[in-house]
Amino acid sequence: MTGKPDRLYNLLPAIHRIRDAEQGYPLRALLQVIAEQVNVVEAGVAQLYDNWFIETCADWVVPYIGDLVGYGVVHEAGEPGDAVTSAARNKILIPRRDVADTIRNRRRKGALALLEELALDVADWPARAVEFYKLLGWTQNINHLHLDRGGTVDLRRGDALDRLNGAFDEIAHTVDVRRINSPRAPGRYNIPSVGLFVWRLKHYSITQAPAHCEDRKRHHYTFSILGNDAPLFTKPTPEPSPTHIADEMNVPTPIRRRGFEERPEDYYGVGKSLVIYRDSLNNAVPLENIVVADLTDWAYQPAGHQVAVDPQLGRIVFSARRPPQEGVWVSYHYGFSAGIGGGEYDRPIRPSANVIKVGAKEEIKRIADALAKWREYRARNQWPDAVIEITDSGCYTEQLAIELHTGERLELRAAANRRPVIRLLDFYSNRPDAMQITGVDAPQTDKGEQKPESEAEPCGSKRAGRLILDGLLIAGRGAQITGSLESVTIRHCTLVPGWSLDSNCEPEQGAEPSLELVDTTARITIERSILGTIQVTQNEVTTDPSPINISDSILDATSPDLEALGAPDCPVAHARLTIKRATVIGRVAVHAIQLAENCIFDGLVKVARRQIGCMRFCYAAPGSRTPRRFNCQPDLVRRAAKDDAAKAIETLRVRPRFNNRRYGKPDYCQLANDCAEEIKRGADDESEMGVFHDLFQPQREANLRARLDEYTPAGMNVGIIFAS
Repeated sequence: MTGKPDRLYNLLPAIHRIRDAEQGYPLRALLQVIAEQVNVVEAGVAQLYDNWFIETCADWVVPYIGDLVGYGVVHEAGEPGDAVTSAARNKILIPRRDVADTIRNRRRKGALALLEELALDVADWPARAVEFYKLLGWTQNINHLHLDRGGTVDLRRGDALDRLNGAFDEIAHTVDVRRINSPRAPGRYNIPSVGLFVWRLKHYSITQAPAHCEDRKRHHYTFSILGNDAPLFTKPTPEPSPTHIADEMNVPTPIRRRGFEERPEDYYGVGKSLVIYRDSLNNAVPLENIVVADLTDWAYQPAGHQVAVDPQLGRIVFSARRPPQEGVWVSYHYGFSAGIGGGEYDRPIRPSANVIKVGAKEEIKRIADALAKWREYRARNQWPDAVIEITDSGCYTEQLAIELHTGERLELRAAANRRPVIRLLDFYSNRPDAMQITGVDAPQTDKGEQKPESEAEPCGSKRAGRLILDGLLIAGRGAQITGSLESVTIRHCTLVPGWSLDSNCEPEQGAEPSLELVDTTARITIERSILGTIQVTQNEVTTDPSPINISDSILDATSPDLEALGAPDCPVAHARLTIKRATVIGRVAVHAIQLAENCIFDGLVKVARRQIGCMRFCYAAPGSRTPRRFNCQPDLVRRAAKDDAAKAIETLRVRPRFNNRRYGKPDYCQLANDCAEEIKRGADDESEMGVFHDLFQPQREANLRARLDEYTPAGMNVGIIFAS
């Protein structure tokens, strides 16, 4: 009942409703407004009972319940903010699970397994706790042997050597007298040292997707559809008991060759970390045919029915005498920091009644055929607001040309928990083959006149066409937008930087744009996506600057010296940029920056209109020409330096350092551990600058360190070690 807007109106006598209808329903409109507020009050009253319990209470109640059980807020991680504007940050500062387990955890204080649970409850990081005194080399009493302690190196145990100095090391070491929680030079192997290895990278699945066949050999394949080497990740399994210490199967770690060879049944199979299908999705390669090999140079050649797999490179080799005839499909897991750029992760999907489905198991197999069907509906003045939904994680090698008329709205998207790939190849020899997105004016009637308003589509006939791309990976070429459009929204998508990758994740066409704006009126919105260069070709005399809004995304020109956002043969792009929580690799040259917030510009920034807009809590490369700056780096550290030499040192120190700059690597655009604190905690809410701002990594780490000090066994020192 609370969701019905006419609930009060339906209680009126029929005579009043009849009279209200004769006057155009003014009373009904008034009661709908009143019913909306009644619903809010009723929902608040109903929530009062739920607020008594930590499992069901509202987010703003969690700190109050925490105060009742003596849960202390860690001020080093930052102060909780407004419940509305800082809701995501408050969930990290005061985790619901940690508050719920406060009393239970205090009863278990000193237990080693508790440290792993704290990492998951407080920071949402899978972890493994290690007591390093068990890995010290020492002479044991022959009458009281500890066979589970670290032993001297046995060169015949290849699997143990492969895990040396990692989270699952079991070989003895000499004593390291440095404290493990030292802020300067931490050590590991000492009697009071306890290490908590945490995995920040998450695992994401790819389900029944086509593998990439190498052009040189028809029996050489890669798990990645782009043809690059990509390590396969473990799909974690739950720990069997609360006292169990995590092993390799309980955390999202890259699969080792030795580990796969020792325990293939733990990793391979339907529903596990990886599986390979040959010639049909119903024909999975049996486990007994899988051979683990080092395929660095594609040197290993399997025989007969064998299939060689290299989990560290993500490569597959079939027997040269029995290569697949109908294709190869794979299911596997890869690692990345967050759910951006398209993938089989949860993302919001707009419900729609007008959905055209495309997929291998659907009636329509190709995206171009779905577009043609939509044009048929459009010709009959039907479905001006439509959705083309791809229902699998397949690869679609097509030529796509999308034309939108006035009043039309089209969404091309992946279905929930799917990641389709669109490959744009060189079909024509005399012109480029980009994805063409064109906006045209309203269609003309037979007399050459525009349709009257009474015959126009009901969905916003006076508005130009609108397009949404959602959940797609586009490779091989970029997208070109031209003509009269109101908006183009790109969210949860990847337009591969450099169009395509080689085996080492190096871009093959690094200077080519992923997105071209050519004489268009479209407002460009990019959300939680990964793109290459954006080029703007716009008439500066007759048009206003093109609005481009970017948030929670990566704009990668593949090099800081190349142009990430600009215009061909022009000093600056005729565009007005608004960018928040983004990482930009490359130069930016635009007409104006309306707002830049919590961003990293790893390349020079040049704007024509400096008096417009503002840049706040950002990193801008030295020498950039920007609008006025507020709390930006390296401005703050240069201002605090005493002389020119100190300024040069501070400028060199405070610069973005990434674990990897290449798309396709698991740690792509992740800030390095030795990156300056001014960048790692330089955002307006003390989180990190850049695309992964909303992960609130500094808050997670500070909160976890404080909890570890509270629950560490007596006389022990605990330190956090980032395994990924």
